[in-house]
Amino acid sequence: MIILDYSDKRPIYEQIVDKMQILIANGALEPDEKLPSVRSLAVELSINPNTIQRAYSELERSGFIYSVKGRGNFVRADEHLKEKRQAKILESLRKQVISCREQGITREKILHCVDNVYQDGRDSGRTSMPREEREEGQKGAVPND
Repeated sequence: MIILDYSDKRPIYEQIVDKMQILIANGALEPDEKLPSVRSLAVELSINPNTIQRAYSELERSGFIYSVKGRGNFVRADEHLKEKRQAKILESLRKQVISCREQGITREKILHCVDNVYQDGRDSGRTSMPREEREEGQKGAVPND
């Protein structure tokens, strides 16, 4: 269900929040579905229960889940959750585009990168630079001896 990335610089609870939001927004977790208990998810992920509690509190605060005293946490049935998640992602993308522009990356290179990701269906780690420019840059490269 949730795989943590220990090389990620974000706190563990933020990673859990993001993964749960994705699962909820994509419909993998149905409205009113009971989430794993804090204790069981902590054992499953081998992390402190307080971390799970913090993630659940953040999910509740942002409207993705609700809690029922003595029964647990449940997925909120809200049609706008997917829109909220998409708006958050688009805002992040907007900031990245501004950063790219400030670094002198052209609009064409940005759009080429986006097109590559959509064509591949995933981020394969390839550079966003068009092949012609990569090859041109390699012509002048000095081989390592």
